[in-house]
Amino acid sequence: MNGIGILRTTLFFALLIAIFLGIGFLIGGISGMTIALFLALAVNFLAYWYSDKIVLSMYGAREVRKEENPKLHEIVEKLSRKAEIPKPRVYLIDSPSPNAFATGRSPRHSAVAVTRGLLELLDEEELEGVLSHELAHIKSRDTLISTVAASVGGAISYLAQLAWYFMVFSEEREGGYGFLLLPLLIFAPLAATLVQLAISREREFEADRVGGIISKKPLGLASALRKIAEGVRMVPLERGNFATSHLFIVNPFRGEWISRLFSTHPPIEERIKRLEKLAEEIRGG
Repeated sequence: MNGIGILRTTLFFALLIAIFLGIGFLIGGISGMTIALFLALAVNFLAYWYSDKIVLSMYGAREVRKEENPKLHEIVEKLSRKAEIPKPRVYLIDSPSPNAFATGRSPRHSAVAVTRGLLELLDEEELEGVLSHELAHIKSRDTLISTVAASVGGAISYLAQLAWYFMVFSEEREGGYGFLLLPLLIFAPLAATLVQLAISREREFEADRVGGIISKKPLGLASALRKIAEGVRMVPLERGNFATSHLFIVNPFRGEWISRLFSTHPPIEERIKRLEKLAEEIRGG
């Protein structure tokens, strides 16, 4: 991650924590803000150490042994060498919906998960493109950023719900902050979501680019994105949490226009266009 990326990510987390503390202050003053700070630290601690286990168990992923699927392990191992990172653990999600994601707090503590539907849908070149994309996330440590962001964003939504109950049921209105809670209930989760969207979409474009360079097959990834997008439209993921949708290479859930508006992924057409341009640059170079 370059200096600008580090600065942008730092500002991103600072804004999320500021929203978090603001809600705590309006609920309970200095005491509420202090509790919110400790809660934020606890959320970040759990997300740092246990995010991979939490997400993998959420989707019923099981680790795949090398003898079960030697070809899949061979591809991951080959691409890991090209990306110059340790080989991540490999997991399989027993779902017909085609998709994949990466998780883990660092390249040394990482995992990639693919669905059964992905393995059935893609050819080898397309699969290499998808796995290169996921390894790019691991190499750039996006997996840690995205899971901590999801955790803090989810905690903000939870605090906003507490603020709602406080406003409705509390009989004490003398604090002078009650009138601010209603707009805060609307603004806080929305602000957290919008900031998360900005960094998530940027991460996807960058992972496409780096993944295309790793595999030297950006057109394979472009073809895979077309197939996955259509496959998800036909067979969306049947289980999971919408707050984790940004972890997947393509949004795994079927959504109406409002969810597409707030999608954590850039448009597939734009991603494909950039990959096609990258393919021309690789051929020309």
